[in-house]
Amino acid sequence: MAALSEPQLSFWLDKAVKWGQATSPSAQRDMSRHLGSLRSFLQQLLHTLQLMSSTTEAIKSIPLVGQFLGRLCWNPYVTADGESAGLLLRCVCRLYSAAPQNAVERRANDWIRNLLCHLTSEEEGSTAHALERLACSAPQHSSSHTLHKMVALLTEEVTVSCSASAETLERCSCDRIHALSVACVPLVTCPEAAPLIGVLLKHRISCGCSHLSEEFIEAVSTALLRKKLVLEDVAVMALWCHNLSCLEGAVLSLLESVLSDPGAVMWSLDEVVRDSLLPKASALHCPIFLVVNEVFRNVLMKMGENVAVGVLLQVFTSCFLQTRSGQRQQERLPLRAFFPHVPHNLLMPLLTEPSEVPRQAWQEHVTWIGRLLPSMPRDQEEGDSPRQRWAVLQAWFLLVQCGHWVDVAAELLVSAESKQSEPLLYLLMFYHHPTNRGHQSARQTMMVREVWGHMRILFLAHTLPPERLSAVSELLSSTTSAHLLLHLLLSFAIFSPAPTSTAVEVLQKVLTQVELKRKAECLLASVRHRLNRGGTLDNTLQDRLRTLRDSLPPVQDSRCT
Repeated sequence: MAALSEPQLSFWLDKAVKWGQATSPSAQRDMSRHLGSLRSFLQQLLHTLQLMSSTTEAIKSIPLVGQFLGRLCWNPYVTADGESAGLLLRCVCRLYSAAPQNAVERRANDWIRNLLCHLTSEEEGSTAHALERLACSAPQHSSSHTLHKMVALLTEEVTVSCSASAETLERCSCDRIHALSVACVPLVTCPEAAPLIGVLLKHRISCGCSHLSEEFIEAVSTALLRKKLVLEDVAVMALWCHNLSCLEGAVLSLLESVLSDPGAVMWSLDEVVRDSLLPKASALHCPIFLVVNEVFRNVLMKMGENVAVGVLLQVFTSCFLQTRSGQRQQERLPLRAFFPHVPHNLLMPLLTEPSEVPRQAWQEHVTWIGRLLPSMPRDQEEGDSPRQRWAVLQAWFLLVQCGHWVDVAAELLVSAESKQSEPLLYLLMFYHHPTNRGHQSARQTMMVREVWGHMRILFLAHTLPPERLSAVSELLSSTTSAHLLLHLLLSFAIFSPAPTSTAVEVLQKVLTQVELKRKAECLLASVRHRLNRGGTLDNTLQDRLRTLRDSLPPVQDSRCT
């Protein structure tokens, strides 16, 4: 392509001055005759700018380039033509400096931002408004159409740059990607710009100097969280891979949506979790899973026995495993990569869904899991090392993730004989008190066994014994193991052969505290999720669960503390 000459630029600048905003018939006729030649010149100018190493060099070599491009940006005939508008925008963006080095480059950046705002504005005096006067079309349509054309051309350019040869004379394509990401910041909430934003996020970095601007990442992340930007799943996952804080923000947003009103969310939690895209992203990208897991772990450790967090973690892990099972075998990373700190012999039994094990083998499977769990250290024992406690907490966190086996243990206790109850009670106690938290295991076991005995009588009696109701209610209200006992109580209410009316009466007389009612609703939802995933949620169980939930008196604050 021939080099750009000064007479050429002077000729076209004179034309741009004479045309103005193309309001006169003579200017419009002259533009129609020269539009094809103008496109050729803009292509030549773009090639020349691509050879420049910086904005400063471009302005020194072509002093009038800014004035020329600026005038054309205010000419509705140029911006209405898709090819001309695309070339014009690409020329303007070539003058943008990703990291301005001097006052000239900073002023140029401000000027370019103003041009972008003008080209997409619908206000009086804008390009779209001028087009409305000329073509009698709606300004919103004109602005949107022009922006759509520009975005399509730039999207194509970014896609092509992925395969550009390193021997080309153009500036590094990575610098170009960075500059475009900065220029897109004002456009992140424009629906028409979504394809360009998506392709920038998905662009594979081809050299070490390339990166998307932090301003761009932050703007896109904010727009996504505020539901002002819709991107393809692949683009969102690419954003999370680019930016750790953005991924953490997505996890915290999911947590907030659940914790702010779990009573309304719990019964559709599977859908809420899948819509967050986090399980799918975690299955495809192991680093994303590790980050999400760490956020959940930190929240769980800080919030203690928050039932809603435990249920959310359980549902997330189940959705993650289901997504992973749908991948082709050759695309799957081994599960060990996702759970690097858990003993392999414990990992597989816990990650196995109850629906994958015959019901008659559940007792044996739960017993096996209990034997594999590390022994529970006692707070007052001098021999407890940090390493031992760390191993216990790692196993406990995985057990929370796979809480369906704890639900199974609680379900089996409804019909278990005394000899069978030992491993089942042990799993419940480990789940709720992995380090005993200052109370002795023997004493705890005795108390849980006592309540278990009361419940077996309560849910088999034709007339509820007042002394049994009183004993269970007192222990639920005073003991540090209230969560464990509530877990057991709800399993009897759901799975015992007692009539639904009996189960409802027990819950209404025993659950007298607001906090216990909140937790009960979350635990009922947890059991429903497990049964639904396993395909065993028949109409009878569905109706019983709904009746039990509706029997819990409503509370103003429905948070599951």
